[in-house]
Amino acid sequence: MMNEASDNLPPTQAEKSKPLMLSEKVREALRVKHYSLRTEEAYLGWIRRFIRFHKGKHPREMAEAEIKEFLTHLAVVDQVTASTQNQALSAILFLYQRVLEKKLEYMADVPRARVSKYLPEVLTREELDRLFAQMEGTPKLFAQLLYGTGMRLTEALRFWVKDVDFARNRIMVRNGKGDKDRVTMLPNKLKLELQQHLKKVERLHEDDLAEGFGTVSLPYALRKKYPNARKEWAWQFIFPSANLCRDPYSREMVRHHFHEHSIQRLVKAAAKKSSLSKPASPHTFRHSFATHLLESGTDIRSLQELLGHKSVETTQIYTHVMQQPGMGVRSPLD
Repeated sequence: MMNEASDNLPPTQAEKSKPLMLSEKVREALRVKHYSLRTEEAYLGWIRRFIRFHKGKHPREMAEAEIKEFLTHLAVVDQVTASTQNQALSAILFLYQRVLEKKLEYMADVPRARVSKYLPEVLTREELDRLFAQMEGTPKLFAQLLYGTGMRLTEALRFWVKDVDFARNRIMVRNGKGDKDRVTMLPNKLKLELQQHLKKVERLHEDDLAEGFGTVSLPYALRKKYPNARKEWAWQFIFPSANLCRDPYSREMVRHHFHEHSIQRLVKAAAKKSSLSKPASPHTFRHSFATHLLESGTDIRSLQELLGHKSVETTQIYTHVMQQPGMGVRSPLD
């Protein structure tokens, strides 16, 4: 959650008399466009950083030259990745085009961060077994679900009770990357354990309702379309947080999902305990899911659908990390 007391951007003297500060205007514009809370926080962070870089100067008093200087500093001095620099540019362009309504010229001469091409880290099945052996309870179930479904970390954190279809052994992944829905499999091995887990979650939800709480944080569009859904069992997160927190939209006390940093720390600790020679994170499970399916004969197009990739070229990177690269071609030495 963001600290509401510290996320106001410095306004001009003229804007001090207006009801909305600049940060509130940015937040409002992002929510009108239905951007996620994660993107909202990232964009506000980059806008604050842009202003601090220019010693608190208001964006209205700056233009292309200042934007180019900031982006150049990110690429040359800070040496950020290409995706990070692009996110910074997107945030600043959103500020000028959607909030300040100021037209900018095309900035073709901005030095771009170098795009790195790397192969994903993949764990073998034996390494995964060793890692899972160092976990227990709900975190272990969650980690196994990441590997067994190929979901991204945020996708697995945000899916609701209604998105699991036990009869058909499938999971509906809502609002994935690119704001697209897709379907992935529910592993048979986790079916019973997930059902038992949901019984505990339902009891927690009933206790919350009895104490006057029991609501869940939903995106604005869903809150407007289904005003009573926030207290319904079907809309509760499958992996709820242990504590209540304040909804950034409604300001109510709600039961949110696990924090992603908690899962990242637990996976990292389990990898260390299992003495893996490779780095491991929650996203490593997705890479391992894709590679192991290809090795077992799954066709690239089916895998593309399961992963939710827009282009099959993105999926093809996993052909380079298979145990049998080059479609099973053997070395001449062998």
